[in-house]
Amino acid sequence: MHKTRDEALEFVFAVNNNVPEKEVVETVICTPAIFLRDLVKREGENLRVGAQTMHELDQGAYTGEISARMLRSYGVDYVVIGHSERRAYYNETDESVNKKVIQAVKHQLTPIICVGESLDIREAGTTNDFVKEQVEKAYLNVSSSDVLKTVVAYEPIWAIGTGRSATPEQANDTIKAIRDVLKGLYGASIANQVRILYGGSVKPTNVDDLLAQSDIDGALVGGASLEPESFIALANAALKK
Repeated sequence: MHKTRDEALEFVFAVNNNVPEKEVVETVICTPAIFLRDLVKREGENLRVGAQTMHELDQGAYTGEISARMLRSYGVDYVVIGHSERRAYYNETDESVNKKVIQAVKHQLTPIICVGESLDIREAGTTNDFVKEQVEKAYLNVSSSDVLKTVVAYEPIWAIGTGRSATPEQANDTIKAIRDVLKGLYGASIANQVRILYGGSVKPTNVDDLLAQSDIDGALVGGASLEPESFIALANAALKK
């Protein structure tokens, strides 16, 4: 929940012509819903726009909610699903995440499916079991042909907005475990093509080390993406991957 409309427009004009070509790096701004149309109209050739959440149904009496159909009608390409803040503050569950994933794919949106553990779970040594369950439930009834239309983001809750980040090795180990879950569900060929991002206090000073890891395909960035110079630096870091 950042920026006014004028600030959002200033930001998109500052970055839209300064990110890598879309054929090489997919760069996406996931903006508050009120700014979606403004940014889609000004995204340029190489930038894409996503929403931060959506409802699990096509339509209905759900005051304040936004459907996948509405997002597509605006030209939105991506949607974040199951972010830890949505789970924590708005009672989103693994089951509702699954329904939203299916709905997003149905309407040609690319869901960025967020999974990740609390500090208690990390310290108890049960991270992989916890994340495995989240991934399996998120992909329930998602067909093999639709899996490649999705993105996974591993975001350890204890590293979001805290200044703490998982070490590159910790992040990569968990992302490997996520990929292993997908291999079990869909086979190695498909699982190896699914893009899995790391999110959790990613910034220009640590992004290179994170992206150098074998299984980390990209980054889901929060506060460090709010300034144009930082956003551009983060996008360009993916060129080294």
